[in-house]
Amino acid sequence: MTWWQNLPLFQIVCPLICAAVCSALKGKAARAVMTALSVLECVCMGILLYYTSTGNINYVYAMGEIGAPFGNELRIGVTESLVGLAFSLIMLLSILGGWESLSRDVAPSRMNLYGAMICLLTAAMAAMVFTNDLFTAYVFIEISTIAACALICASNQGKTLFAATRYMIMNLMGSGLFLLGLSILYCLTGHLLFPQLGESVIKLLENGQYPIPLYLSFLLMTMGIAVKSALYPFHTWLPDAYGSATSTSSAILSSLISKMYIFLLIKIFLRAAGTEVFALRIEEVLIVYAVLGMIMGSVHAIRQRHFSRMVAYSSVAQIGYIFLGISLGTEAGMAAALYHILAHSAAKSMLFLTTNRLREVSAGDDTFKAIRGAGFRAPLAGLAFTVGACSLVGIPGLGGFASKVYLAQAGVDAGGWRMIVLLSALAISTLLNVAYMLRTVLTLYRQEEGVPTAMVYGGNSVSFAVSMAALMIVNIGLGIFGNEILHLIDQGIRMFA
Repeated sequence: MTWWQNLPLFQIVCPLICAAVCSALKGKAARAVMTALSVLECVCMGILLYYTSTGNINYVYAMGEIGAPFGNELRIGVTESLVGLAFSLIMLLSILGGWESLSRDVAPSRMNLYGAMICLLTAAMAAMVFTNDLFTAYVFIEISTIAACALICASNQGKTLFAATRYMIMNLMGSGLFLLGLSILYCLTGHLLFPQLGESVIKLLENGQYPIPLYLSFLLMTMGIAVKSALYPFHTWLPDAYGSATSTSSAILSSLISKMYIFLLIKIFLRAAGTEVFALRIEEVLIVYAVLGMIMGSVHAIRQRHFSRMVAYSSVAQIGYIFLGISLGTEAGMAAALYHILAHSAAKSMLFLTTNRLREVSAGDDTFKAIRGAGFRAPLAGLAFTVGACSLVGIPGLGGFASKVYLAQAGVDAGGWRMIVLLSALAISTLLNVAYMLRTVLTLYRQEEGVPTAMVYGGNSVSFAVSMAALMIVNIGLGIFGNEILHLIDQGIRMFA
């Protein structure tokens, strides 16, 4: 095994060590460690993507050289490396974008613990991206839940404590559903590793054995992930959690945490279940919840009077898009869902980071009346928000447009009633996206009475400027190089078999 093939284990163990180190350091040192760790994760993921994509390689890393069926394995391929690189980059840019506000929102005595939680989330992210078995996935699901809860209440305000409690309760319910489904599946197959699970599930389906328990196991795991990723109507914890946390926490929670869970679900369907499991009619359940999420998430966003809550509710609609692609049960649908994960992660982190900045230049008030003209008071934040909003709406040349096109193509390929439902939902949801996203952009650039148009309030930190510039480049890159990125995703999905 070559040196670079050991990187996945390093990317899980190193953050765990850094978490322990951060807890013993002072605030500034802990923040430096978590930032350096994010840079290191990006470099390692980039190396893995280079070698796996150029060599068309996928391989299994057996812990302690103990393989299936008793060992614990990591699996590395193009899809894992690409998604891991995207997640690591968004994590780094979210930290940089909220660097200045962290010193105000988080008490110095708590900064070391905040850094430790970021490191734990980094470890959980790498583990869920690379894991080749369900039990390891469940362990790191729980680690990410605890760490994310700590990030929400990091500022120690009454509202954030309430939001964190609600987040914990709902996410523990999701974890319980996932564990129950996992347990049933293990009883049916006797395996936890994905390849052996896939073989056993196919045999059960071919022989017509235990169809109802098998259906129930996958449905429970899917619903568990749906609760944890805020698919409608399991979204009630999301607005308070995303809207009241620090800007860095909101950016990480909205763009990474829920997407880690969904990526794990896609791996389960493609590797542990196979698309044959959709013959159990799971897609009919998923497509209903996905369409409801796309429509109702946007309706709730339109009704909001507060800027930050509108941005939070838009995540509910975008999660619906991802589950809509999954519900097709085809490789094209899964690829489109993965692409939307990348596009939404890049746009949503930028929206939450800019929301905090635009609120700062509006006397700390995030009502739509207060943010009038905020795009002039904070030009960079206004521009970045506009790019992110246009991406989610689906303006050509940006990542959101490309992902919607790929979803539409996957629906056309699927044909039948699913094509009609998907295209109709895409059209209606896009119109609703325009109603609240472009309305917000117009509000940001609406002339505020008594304030000259050219007036600029304050400046931006270097870290915020770098983060916004990089995120805008990523959003534009996802739109321009969509076919190349989708090719990498397809290449990785073909390796899953």
